Amino acid sequence: MTEITELTIRRPDDWHLHLRDGQMMSAVTPHSSRDFARAIIMPNLVPPVVTTADAVAYRERILANVPAQHDFTPLMTLYLTESTDPDDVEAGAKSGLINALKLYPAGATTNSESGVRDFDKVVGVLERMAEVGIPLLVHGEVTDPEVDIFDREAEFIDRVLDPLRRRVPALRVVMEHVTTEQGVEYVKSSPEGLAATITVHHLIINRNAILAGGIRPHYYCLPVAKREKHRQALLTATISGDPRFFLGTDSAPHMDTAKETACGCAGLFSATNALSCVTQVFEREEALDRLESFVSLNGPAFYGLPANDTTVRLVRSEEPLRFPDKINTGAGAVTVFDPGFPLFWQPAEDAKS
Repeated sequence: MTEITELTIRRPDDWHLHLRDGQMMSAVTPHSSRDFARAIIMPNLVPPVVTTADAVAYRERILANVPAQHDFTPLMTLYLTESTDPDDVEAGAKSGLINALKLYPAGATTNSESGVRDFDKVVGVLERMAEVGIPLLVHGEVTDPEVDIFDREAEFIDRVLDPLRRRVPALRVVMEHVTTEQGVEYVKSSPEGLAATITVHHLIINRNAILAGGIRPHYYCLPVAKREKHRQALLTATISGDPRFFLGTDSAPHMDTAKETACGCAGLFSATNALSCVTQVFEREEALDRLESFVSLNGPAFYGLPANDTTVRLVRSEEPLRFPDKINTGAGAVTVFDPGFPLFWQPAEDAKS
């Protein structure tokens, strides 16, 4: 078999990204805008992005931190709360400024305290979203303390997601950062209106990376990485070409001081090497012919957007690439995700056309 050393694909997008705000945003935004044309921006700031006006202001702050030589479009979302105004959602969606709403069950993850506790209180918003055609992005975990942390995604499907979709059947839903074989099978069993993002890190690590041989906080994320059989299910879905699965890096920077502590934050920063990591995974699985579908085509198709007109040329180096272990954000150091294997693929210097 002839070794592939160069690949040209439509420029990819990131369908789940945390850019934070302030000094952190200034430091991390160029890492995403360099490789990705568009990104769905998570709204869990403090305070959260809950109105269209909030999203407009946040979008302006993001664009102010995109280097002039980068062509990058932030796709804005709203944080769903029990007091979200359906009229504001509809106006934001029709203006083209709001691309989705994000459901955080209260207490499920970083900055989710303002999330939903009583799902009956958001049905009116969900019905309006279904009418307008704007998708709901779900952090799919129950927060019941009696449920094992490794079972929270599967329980969410049974307790919350499936009943919610039956209640509002026209609502389009993305299961964000799916992590289990149950999640994969649920998406595959749904004929339409349901898709899932898969992260860089959940493709690569299982729970041993966090716990075997010592606690490694820079592999701790939520949803937490699961058993190897679940990683294999994600990998199979990723390389399958199934249009219901697409890349959402969930790159989520935290300062090292917030990770390396007695109660460390959940989240991995992968924006620096995300595209290289995913391309390497596809090469290892002899599936480079399906890379473009996962990173460039499936996401826009679900969101009803055109694929990017521009392309990117990926090249394979002879020697392993060197990425920084950390980046300096001005607010403190942030550790870059380490996949645990060498990376050889990256965009060429003249990659975009």
